[in-house]
Amino acid sequence: MPVFSLPDGPGIGDLGPGAYRFVDFLQDAGQTIWQLLPLGPTAQGNSPYSSYSVFAGNPLLISCELLVEDGLLTTDQLQQAGYDCTGTDIVDYDKAAAIKRPLVRTAFDGFHSERHEQLISEFETYCRKNRHWLDDFAVFKALAGESGSFDWTTWDSSLVHRDTAATTQAQHRLKRQIQLTKFEQFVFARQWQQLKSYANERNVRLYGDMPIFVALESVDVWINQDLFLLGNDGHPLFVAGVPPDYFSKTGQKWGNPLYRWPAHDSTNFAWWTERFRQALASFDLLRIDHFRGFESYWEVPDAAENAISGIWQSGPRHAPFVAAQQALGDLPIIAEDLGLITDEVHALRDELGFPGMRVLQFGMDHEHDTYHRPEAYPEHSVAYTGTHDNDTLVGWYKDRCDRGINNTIVDRFLGAARDQIHVDLIRAVLQSAADTAIIPIQDLLGFGSEARTNIPGNAAGNWRWRCPEHVLTPEIGRQLQQMTVDSSRTSQDR
Repeated sequence: MPVFSLPDGPGIGDLGPGAYRFVDFLQDAGQTIWQLLPLGPTAQGNSPYSSYSVFAGNPLLISCELLVEDGLLTTDQLQQAGYDCTGTDIVDYDKAAAIKRPLVRTAFDGFHSERHEQLISEFETYCRKNRHWLDDFAVFKALAGESGSFDWTTWDSSLVHRDTAATTQAQHRLKRQIQLTKFEQFVFARQWQQLKSYANERNVRLYGDMPIFVALESVDVWINQDLFLLGNDGHPLFVAGVPPDYFSKTGQKWGNPLYRWPAHDSTNFAWWTERFRQALASFDLLRIDHFRGFESYWEVPDAAENAISGIWQSGPRHAPFVAAQQALGDLPIIAEDLGLITDEVHALRDELGFPGMRVLQFGMDHEHDTYHRPEAYPEHSVAYTGTHDNDTLVGWYKDRCDRGINNTIVDRFLGAARDQIHVDLIRAVLQSAADTAIIPIQDLLGFGSEARTNIPGNAAGNWRWRCPEHVLTPEIGRQLQQMTVDSSRTSQDR
């Protein structure tokens, strides 16, 4: 369940009461893991896998209701702003921004007063502890607001190349906006840690997601240009993507700048270690998206029309993880090892001791290919009915039927009535040997393709699904709990 898909919050799910109710639902249903999508401030297209910062949180996920509890806003101010948490059946990013941004600014305006002495002290401590990324991000966001663009390659040359005098002038000129951004990040981090504590106290672990790549229009690339394959003007020479596969006949040209891996190696992967440090302070488990990119990655010329003309290049393999382990200890990481995976990728995953992913929908086409079929899941793996990139179970099965695809293998897992195919397939994943099983909320609810989160390769219309209110009923919770008990997956069994 992505945070943005929660039913509460004006235009978008957030870290407020709806998130706490979802934790309660998980606890009552006997569940111990909540997997989320990345939480960073999203760049164009609202994809959580494309963010302006790998360290920052998305201010649209801030709950203004919790700011009322902190005394930073009033219920009257929420009402005057049209803060209505009902009636939005899809995520409306524009509505969320129009309502929340002015309210957060209002909270900021009243923040520095004697009434908030304790909060001010917490804010100052937060800024000190996070200055290694927060100062640069706040300047970056202020400059983006001033210029009207996060594409820093279009800024004045002195700012593109981070001339000391130019950035110092910007810090003085944009001081208020810089402080507002720091306040936003403080509020987000504070609300997130409160939610995490609430979940952990109820035996629910939060399972985060780290994209391997970052957006060009990000502070991470702007301040670390030597760590990326860029030209002198800041534009990427090559970008990330994947070759033609299950999801797209022309591959996917993601557009993220690629890493200059020798430069990372020369610092003992310090930037990566800080990414892991921050992520593991926020989450109990961490999925590394596109893990195969550490073994080898698809390099696409920036000028190419699509990803077909790319080539494979060797990645840094285990080195970033070893450096992080030396600094941080054991890494509770799950490797997203989906797509065109080679023996070398499997070997790297096993060398690092990370569990991989098995996805039921990928195991139903060929009798001899059992890798993603529930009976073949190894214990050291994380099993899924589908991911955020898949159709829902119901939509996937209907599409197969409509297109006349042979469902002989799928049908083995279904009951005679065929009226609860999502329940039958969820049960198959839960009863596998995989030590962890994750079920997308849309599959639990038996929703069709209209509830899909993302269609890879489609630039528009994604990341908008929102869980309807009142569908996570006690009956659904009891059904999930019973399936969990029947498959010996309760905390007592493990």
